[in-house]
Amino acid sequence: MAEHSFHLQATWPGLRNDVGEISMKNLQTQVSIPKEMDGPEIGTNPDEMLLGAAATCYIITLAAIMQRSQLDKHNLTMTAEGIVDVTNGVITYKKIIHRPIITLKETATEKDINLAHKLAAKAEKSCMISRALQGNVEIQLLETVTRSQER
Repeated sequence: MAEHSFHLQATWPGLRNDVGEISMKNLQTQVSIPKEMDGPEIGTNPDEMLLGAAATCYIITLAAIMQRSQLDKHNLTMTAEGIVDVTNGVITYKKIIHRPIITLKETATEKDINLAHKLAAKAEKSCMISRALQGNVEIQLLETVTRSQER
């Protein structure tokens, strides 16, 4: 069994509404509480970082699964939305919505389009971050599959 370790260093100089910093191998940024939660909104925040982790894991997993299935694409993009609920002062990361747009080559068949939909769902179940969130954060997939119009 192979294990991989990832490391983060964080500093937080003050109290709730101050600004901290995080540093990882390939990311250094400021962090604070978002304005929606009465914070200064400087740099990023844990809510955005969780959404970023889930979305990047999903799109990378989808690209890898498409490659292994030899489903040739023209383009792959996505948007993602994180929904945080605040009820009675309790903050809960409620839901993540992935909206990938899979654009296949103009020569894609109906079979290719159906396969793309299946692979989109498979990627969600295969993504390491989605599996880590399972049972705690609902993840909804709203994929769009189209053919390229380029000639």
